[in-house]
Amino acid sequence: MSTTTEDAATLRGYVNALNKAIARGARSVTLGGQTIIYNTTESLMKARNDMQAQLAAVERAASSQKVSRQNYAVYGGRDF
Repeated sequence: MSTTTEDAATLRGYVNALNKAIARGARSVTLGGQTIIYNTTESLMKARNDMQAQLAAVERAASSQKVSRQNYAVYGGRDF
């Protein structure tokens, strides 16, 4: 479960970096220590949309992991 949280945090950081690059009008962005230069802003936006889809999938997987909440009723009889 911690890897899903770490994956989600990493992907969220990548999406934020891509959004900042799009807002600046830049075509290059540094993700995970690697600088990537995109040919067009459209390809940068496609990369951002792909990262958002991956993030949504990771968050869906994390939310589907439910904690078992099993309760046992104990009846000790009538205590007079």
